[in-house]
Amino acid sequence: MTDRSALLDDYLGRPVVVDLTSPFVCIGTLAEADSAFLDLRDADLHDLRDGRSTREIYVVDTARLGIRRNRARVLIRLDEVVALTLLEDVSEA
Repeated sequence: MTDRSALLDDYLGRPVVVDLTSPFVCIGTLAEADSAFLDLRDADLHDLRDGRSTREIYVVDTARLGIRRNRARVLIRLDEVVALTLLEDVSEA
């Protein structure tokens, strides 16, 4: 994949949190990105409707306990992304 923003270079190869416009959050290692998709590996694609936890609590728990991998690879359309954060930047405060 090509044509990615240079802003994403620091995120490549690192665990990230992808907040989506839907009630999903995806947490995994950013393998690649282009002008249309993020490519995450060893990822947890989580439907927040499946539990009682809020998005924030789920992400903080993942930062503390580790990624609950349920997908080897996930392609996420950029037009569905609200925010992209390094997992290490998630704070409990």
